[in-house]
Amino acid sequence: MKQRIALLGSTGSIGQQTLDIVRAYSESFEITTLTANRNWEALAAQAREFEPDSVVLADKTHYPDLKAALADLPVKVYAGEEALCQVVKGGNVDTVVNALVGYAGLAPTVASLEAGRKLALANKESLVVAGELVMGLATRHKAPILPVDSEHSAIFQCLVGEVSPIRKILLTASGGPFRQTPKEALEKVTVKQALSHPNWEMGAKITIDSATLLNKGFEVIEARWLFGVRPEQIEVVVHPQSIIHSMVEFDDGAIKAQLGTPDMHLPIQYALTFPQRWNSTQEPFSFARCTGFTFEQPDRERFPALQLAFDALARGGNSCCTLNAANEKAVAAFLDRQIGFTEIPRIIETTLAKATFIAKPTLEDYQASDAEAREISQRLIRKS
Repeated sequence: MKQRIALLGSTGSIGQQTLDIVRAYSESFEITTLTANRNWEALAAQAREFEPDSVVLADKTHYPDLKAALADLPVKVYAGEEALCQVVKGGNVDTVVNALVGYAGLAPTVASLEAGRKLALANKESLVVAGELVMGLATRHKAPILPVDSEHSAIFQCLVGEVSPIRKILLTASGGPFRQTPKEALEKVTVKQALSHPNWEMGAKITIDSATLLNKGFEVIEARWLFGVRPEQIEVVVHPQSIIHSMVEFDDGAIKAQLGTPDMHLPIQYALTFPQRWNSTQEPFSFARCTGFTFEQPDRERFPALQLAFDALARGGNSCCTLNAANEKAVAAFLDRQIGFTEIPRIIETTLAKATFIAKPTLEDYQASDAEAREISQRLIRKS
């Protein structure tokens, strides 16, 4: 019987690579739902190829266009963010792949877990914003979460079969495009330069997060909740080659690492096929072409966003929700050329200082905190 997949964010980078795997193993996987934010034309093309039961366009503006484009197919067409939550609860879904970007992924994550679905999670913001709540739901509803981020997939793979506790997680980072850029030169970084990641091909938002190193800070928060470790058990190590995707150190001093090419097909496929490993159509890693592995410590003075993530995690409560919302607004403003690159962490830090702190937030509190942080950040952006 085929595994029925609801793919949220099908037109993005992770979504498209997920569809590559479905094509390669069409006898094992079936797409029952496809969703996109506003790219209705790409969504319509995907619907024609994969013939899902339903499609959802989060932005209602182009709903009539999508509806007309699929009028000759027996595909249910929905629009609006609330529809995202409804489709993951449908009876024809075994696995939800959440490849949405940003805070928008939280509500579908909650809905998926409440429905007891297997969740292949690429939307790290779900755990950044509300990690304790999300993991609590997964436990309560016996809904497995399989990490899709390459680093967290690597950690997960290192832990399979282990019964001993973790001493330390070594979370690797490429260092981004400005790893060797002098601090004073970061003030003049352009959008084009920031979008030129040395190793990975990703969407614009996550690429900027990688340039500021806040993406690695988000991954620290994500790892804390996924693997139940204390923040001080997580160490960020810069590994420019991006071949070692992360490592785990155990109490006896042994360190296990997962290696591979910088490509997201493997972690996506492993999340879908776990506990099995299937043959991959991607080019295998070659040690003959590898010039060597190097490691260094991240420079938190040049990249203060990484420290802001550690500080927010240590403070707890709704701080990481505020951190994420402020970053989403600041990155969008940078991409729109409203602010400079180094203003991104400054806006985040000021927003964290001004926002209301809630020690024990509910889901409604997270929603309010997200809205408040965006409002504060927007005011700061206007003043820039």
